[in-house]
Amino acid sequence: MATTLKGPGIYLAQFASDTAPFDSWSAITRWAGEKGFEGVQIPSWDGRIFDLRRAAESKTYCDEVAGVARENGVAITELGTHLQGQLVAVHPAYDEAFDAFAPDAVKGNPKARQAWAVEQMLLSAKASFHLGLTSNVSFPGALAWPYLYPWPQRPAGLIDTAFDELARRWRPIFDAFDEAGCHVCFELHPGEDLFDGTTFEMFLERVDNHPRCCINYDPSHFVLQQLDYLAFIDIYHSRIQSLHIKDAEFRPTGRQGVYSGYSPWVERAGRFRSLGDGQVDFGAIFSKMAQYDYPGWAVLEWECCLKHPEDGAAEGAAFIRDHIIRVTGKAFDDFAGSKQDPAQLRRMLGL
Repeated sequence: MATTLKGPGIYLAQFASDTAPFDSWSAITRWAGEKGFEGVQIPSWDGRIFDLRRAAESKTYCDEVAGVARENGVAITELGTHLQGQLVAVHPAYDEAFDAFAPDAVKGNPKARQAWAVEQMLLSAKASFHLGLTSNVSFPGALAWPYLYPWPQRPAGLIDTAFDELARRWRPIFDAFDEAGCHVCFELHPGEDLFDGTTFEMFLERVDNHPRCCINYDPSHFVLQQLDYLAFIDIYHSRIQSLHIKDAEFRPTGRQGVYSGYSPWVERAGRFRSLGDGQVDFGAIFSKMAQYDYPGWAVLEWECCLKHPEDGAAEGAAFIRDHIIRVTGKAFDDFAGSKQDPAQLRRMLGL
């Protein structure tokens, strides 16, 4: 029997704040349930709504967190570890910028910051186990990104060296998640060394096709790269274990295209949009997810340069619900079938 995917869910990273109802776990999950969502993805770094270390150390705490969510009508879909995963690998050019993701105790100290990030990922594996989660959504970080489109040309071996090191850093994290029964799902994203199918394969080969090395599928990033996001599902569906539903549009002009000329988001050729306002063919995406028996959640990641986030959330819940395909348990032409008769089969073939 095929599986109907779960949803709608919502990633809380873009909503958690110091303002009610987004400033506590109880309030933000109640808000999500009232907006029509059935699941929430937790930004694991945000202490206003979640204590990652406590979750890793206490099953009782995790049961309490899940219980509050359940009382408010939502389930926990995954932990998001984007900021911690990013800091597993940082090129020195981004040291100061990415220090913003780290606690004060390790800022200005890249080695200490990386050690903190790895510990955070290991804590996330334990917390995911305590919460009964099977997927974790993250970023891989980047060492090679500054050399994406090089001039002068890259010296031979530079990219291989970067990916070898990235794989070395992530392999023990994958092993920890394997013990926890949970996938690490990388959001393939510009700014990360894993940003498309080719780079994912380069990395996957170096971690010996580790079963916990998976993909968080987000078509919006592929629209902005002008990658065939539907063919991507055909190729990598067995590794897609989490799903961000985010819209985007790409409208090149005579002045800018994929690189967008350093323009702010509202003026770029490629822009993230609220669901239904962009160009992504979600009907085809949900059809392919049904075709390949995707087992997880469809989670809204709201990012839009124009629309108010609460409007985007309210519209997004209904949008996802309307696109979920309840898969069939029978073939549409079963009514015309007949019982199998081996003798008949041979007669029909003239045997």
